[in-house]
Amino acid sequence: MNGFAHICVVRHGETDWNMSGILQGWTDVPLNEVGRRQADELAAGFADAGFSAIWSSPLIRARETAEVIAKALQLPPPYSHEGLKERHFGMIQGVPKTELGELNPLLLQQILRRNPAADFDQGESMDDFANRIFAAIADIGARHAGARVLVITHGWVMDVITRHLEGLPRSAILNMKRKNGESLWLAVNGPSIVPGR
Repeated sequence: MNGFAHICVVRHGETDWNMSGILQGWTDVPLNEVGRRQADELAAGFADAGFSAIWSSPLIRARETAEVIAKALQLPPPYSHEGLKERHFGMIQGVPKTELGELNPLLLQQILRRNPAADFDQGESMDDFANRIFAAIADIGARHAGARVLVITHGWVMDVITRHLEGLPRSAILNMKRKNGESLWLAVNGPSIVPGR
């Protein structure tokens, strides 16, 4: 099948660390009760979306969200893609934002403003992260040309995609954060990733 893949990218359901303001990064944190309910609500909202497949980050909070939706929509188990993982926050993964505010208030302000210039010691650079995300989206698009696909991923991933769709540079500060369960639609054909529905 040729043509655009229509991809709906969604931030995973809530975790206890989301609620507590702890930086998750690549740390595996499961959904909490609210997050599981959000996954159920997403499934209900996507009942008529016509998805043929679901992909997710391998991190458990995304995978659990995807599994709940796949079961409800009677789709095959979700595929996993390493490229959809959250940005690696290095040494500050697992650190509460309140503690980070005391240790490194400048870095905390960059995180709260969703500033892509934030430098994470032993973490992932913004360019490496963004390149990984776009490679994953293009790969999924190539596998599902002409189809509608759901992708479950993470907050900073959503930031990278938002900047791209709005024609902003990777360095742009968004001053906004996608909520758990919030979605974006993309049309993907090769390296072309444009707003979709």
